[in-house]
Amino acid sequence: MRLHTAGKARNFGNPIVGKVTRDPLQAHERTDRVFICSSAIADTDLKGYAAIVSTDDLAGCTIQVPIVHSVRETEHLLSDYVVAIEANGFIRTLFRPESPHNNVFVTERCNSNCLMCSQPPIDEDDTDPLTKRNLKMIDLIAPAPDYLCITGGEPTLLGQGLLTIIERLRDRLPATHLHMLTNGRRFAWQDFTSDFASVRHPSLTLGIPIYSDDAGLHDYVVQAKGAFDQTVMGLHQLARNEVDVEIRVVLHALTVPRLVNLAEYICRNLTFAHHVALMGMEPIGYAPRNMSELWIDPVDYQEQLERSVETFARFGIEVRIYNLQLCVLRRSLWKYAKQSISDWKNAYSEMCDACSARGDCGGFFHWNTKVQSRGIQPIRDYVAPNPRTT
Repeated sequence: MRLHTAGKARNFGNPIVGKVTRDPLQAHERTDRVFICSSAIADTDLKGYAAIVSTDDLAGCTIQVPIVHSVRETEHLLSDYVVAIEANGFIRTLFRPESPHNNVFVTERCNSNCLMCSQPPIDEDDTDPLTKRNLKMIDLIAPAPDYLCITGGEPTLLGQGLLTIIERLRDRLPATHLHMLTNGRRFAWQDFTSDFASVRHPSLTLGIPIYSDDAGLHDYVVQAKGAFDQTVMGLHQLARNEVDVEIRVVLHALTVPRLVNLAEYICRNLTFAHHVALMGMEPIGYAPRNMSELWIDPVDYQEQLERSVETFARFGIEVRIYNLQLCVLRRSLWKYAKQSISDWKNAYSEMCDACSARGDCGGFFHWNTKVQSRGIQPIRDYVAPNPRTT
């Protein structure tokens, strides 16, 4: 699934956020609309559109509206998609109405530097432009989706900007569930947590990672001294303020050895967590360059994974397994596995074509269909498991 493309830009300098139309509109309907057109109609009256986009060469077009022409492809830009258009001609898809995997990407900055980070941070203040872009996108979203993920970078670095975004989501899309991915460290500060909770979004969950019950190991994984203590303090502050939290654990060679200990720690000290996600590592960003330290074949940690899941089940904490293929999991774990990889980065290998479990398996990240576990093989006798009991 392509989410971006590019062409040659004219007649504008500031970024434009608009909703795609592939059909001509009446003049009063054109505000905030990005019209996908061809050279055959480029000289007609197109005033009032937020921008026009074309695969044709419109260098000689005389209309004075923002134009991105000579675009490589536009087939993926469907009507009612929300897009951001940069002055360099780059077109980014922000929202797809038919997808269950839409994100509100709020910043590329982060105060951690995780060894396996899939979105390496940048040291540049992008708060103002991204906040403006996201507020405009939220105003254009229709119909309201069931789910949106707020992600980055570290969203809490926006401070008041994050609260403004959540307030807008609360007011414009009150029925949409928000899932915000955050390292949780800033919630150690009571004032910030209180301000965050006071927004009172009706359906909000924070996904917060803990990588070990050992503070030093957690801090090493996230490359930030004191991060474990801040995260745990933040989790308790959120619980006091009645904000729902999910604990996330990325599985790799550094986290697996103490996974059972971590499960016990969560069950005894973070009993307010409504859900735990045990996640296969996404091999992009920093992970490839640290693979010698991080890689462990999922086949080799099934014992720890099964014991950890049993611990959560015994304590009545809901647990799910993300990003791992069914064929590498013990059958006892199948009922906990979830198809979690977003549609725009999901793929299957040729071997999956012969697998009877493909319809229920999450598959691979599309950039990782070749670097695989030795356990990858077609399942010939798959029977869908009974629903989870936790």
